[in-house]
Amino acid sequence: MTPTDSQSQQDAGRARVVLGMVGDKWSLLVVCRLDLGPRRFTELKRTVDGISQRMLTVTLRSLERDGILIRTVHNVMPPHVTYELTPMGRTLYEATAPLRKWTIEHLAHIDDARAEYDARANAQPAETVKSHS
Repeated sequence: MTPTDSQSQQDAGRARVVLGMVGDKWSLLVVCRLDLGPRRFTELKRTVDGISQRMLTVTLRSLERDGILIRTVHNVMPPHVTYELTPMGRTLYEATAPLRKWTIEHLAHIDDARAEYDARANAQPAETVKSHS
């Protein structure tokens, strides 16, 4: 194996980790909510349907660690924190625009395919397992 092959394998492994992060259930939803500007935690919690407080906290920390967003503590009374996209986070938002568009355009088709699949799966008789005793 050449040094270039080794570097390519390392890069592929690191890319897989990043893709896993941005492709998780919540990260892109949070990034999309931050597209319009800085948001407080409670605003994000209210606009990301179904996310728990703990999962939002974990997601925000992960995105901050990876340089996708910045967390700013405002020294006012009472103190509050806002989250906003970094320049790299903005490029992530822009790069995922085709995926978001595809998703919206195909929601009905996906729903139909799932319903057809479920109908076929439910219509098939259960297979019996023969015992060899």
